[in-house]
Amino acid sequence: MIQTQSRPAFAGMLFFMATFTLGSYFAFAAIQGDYGVFRRVQINAEAVELRAERDQLQAELARMQNLTKRLSDDYLDIDLLDEQLRDVLGYLRADEVVIR
Repeated sequence: MIQTQSRPAFAGMLFFMATFTLGSYFAFAAIQGDYGVFRRVQINAEAVELRAERDQLQAELARMQNLTKRLSDDYLDIDLLDEQLRDVLGYLRADEVVIR
């Protein structure tokens, strides 16, 4: 008579363990790695913040360019010049009262 043993082959078990380990590693890297899903969400959130900061700086630049143009030699805004003079040098008219 021939006897057969029903124990699993060591090589097959080793193959499935290695496959499971590599699959787990690549799944983890795809989710939390440097190029994973969580990093992508973080980069997108940072991009939104940077766009908002860029828009704010562009608005400030436009305001400064407007003020610079209004004080230039080509276009002089007397009211703006008077406001800047009072603010920087502290000048007042004789009929004004300052409350501090």
